Amino acid sequence: MAVRAVLRMGHPQLRRRANEVERPGDEALNALVGDMLETMEAAGGVGLAAPQIGVPLRVIVFGVQSDNPRYPDAPPVPRTVLVNPEITARGRDVRPEWEGCLSIPGMRGLVPRPERIRYRGLDANGQEVEGEARGFHARIIQHECDHLDGILYPDRIVNPEMFGFIEELKAAGLVAGDLPPEPAQPATGRG
Repeated sequence: MAVRAVLRMGHPQLRRRANEVERPGDEALNALVGDMLETMEAAGGVGLAAPQIGVPLRVIVFGVQSDNPRYPDAPPVPRTVLVNPEITARGRDVRPEWEGCLSIPGMRGLVPRPERIRYRGLDANGQEVEGEARGFHARIIQHECDHLDGILYPDRIVNPEMFGFIEELKAAGLVAGDLPPEPAQPATGRG
């Protein structure tokens, strides 16, 4: 396993639709998932999509530990791998919340998303995974699945005044003053 460079907004790979994984369970996919989990944890992230590390496959990983520095008040979310994920909104409740992204370091935006979703896909071994998620858990899955379709969270912001650098948003009183700054990111590669 290895920590990979996270591509940043502006890299063309982030705007492409990722390809379906045709052979879940193979050694290459398991190695990719290991790298994704290690990269996510090293960056203090709560989710990561394969395109963010330059791999155009429909694979996401996510999970929140209680000590995550970027989201210190977030509820725990079990570590999950989803291959070829599909999501469906449950109900009509849509809620705006502040989001960040490892591919857009130092910034946050207010993004409306469905409060509850149903998800399904495969794990790294090709076994079916499905469940329901709500709140922050649902937001993470939706955010990461957007990456698989070349969508970044700023594309979903309704009011452009609700997008900016964390320090500026804090100074303007738009986000909580205790929101921690983004950790330094390793240099990105051109993948």
